[in-house]
Amino acid sequence: MNYNDLKKQIEKKKSLLCIGLDTDIEKIPKHLLKEEDPIFEFNKQIIDATHDLAIAYKPNTAFYESLGYRGWLSLEKTSKYLSEMHPEILSIADAKRGDIGNTSTKYAKAFYEKMSFDAVTISPYLGRDSATPFLEYKDKWVIIIGLSSNPSSFDLQLIQEIESRDYIFEKVFRYGKWWGTEKNMMFVVGATMSYKLRQIRHIVPYHFLLIPGIGAQGGSLEDVCKYGLNKNFGLIINASRSIIHADESENFAATAREKALGYQTQMAKILENFNKKGRRRRR
Repeated sequence: MNYNDLKKQIEKKKSLLCIGLDTDIEKIPKHLLKEEDPIFEFNKQIIDATHDLAIAYKPNTAFYESLGYRGWLSLEKTSKYLSEMHPEILSIADAKRGDIGNTSTKYAKAFYEKMSFDAVTISPYLGRDSATPFLEYKDKWVIIIGLSSNPSSFDLQLIQEIESRDYIFEKVFRYGKWWGTEKNMMFVVGATMSYKLRQIRHIVPYHFLLIPGIGAQGGSLEDVCKYGLNKNFGLIINASRSIIHADESENFAATAREKALGYQTQMAKILENFNKKGRRRRR
């Protein structure tokens, strides 16, 4: 999926919504446990119920890897289902890989070739070598962990250099911008760090930002959009538990749709107001 395809999805659906498929075997409805592959069946029903509202899906691979080979098979099947049934929707492997050389090359092969993901999240700590093998694939995306919202993010990301006065997280965005372009590189910014988005947009004005933390983690949709939207929209806003695990009954998919529709409705209003302001500025 390329930059323009993603932009068109946002315009068509009036949505910035990414649904995180952080599927917890202990939280899925009990009636699904009799299925041959309960995780995939759960994901399939969530996707079927919400695909017209979402521009992206993001399985967190830890929820699958923790189940051993069966979980990995569920992840492969989910990736295949998305690529075959909804190729217009961005699929993100939230894997947070971060290695170099042949190891990084093999990670890229796993997620882009063995599976069919459009994007992979990676940690930038080892530098450019951790991203390069992923960037060699056409119409695929690298999503660098830029600024997270967990409490201990302050341990490293908000250290300030004495000479340049740059924060470490600012250097991550600067280097990431040099490693790739806005057409193949995105960055993760936690929703509760929305007050830093003005700084970030100064460095990467046109890149897409993946924003987790709306919903159960307490991030503000309004603040994220206020400070993060750009002329090409530039935001993919993720909600996971608040959608997929909102209901453990047999009606879980309908409830997930209701929750997703709530987010999409808010986003549509924000985008409408944003477009009106943009038109006024262009006059």
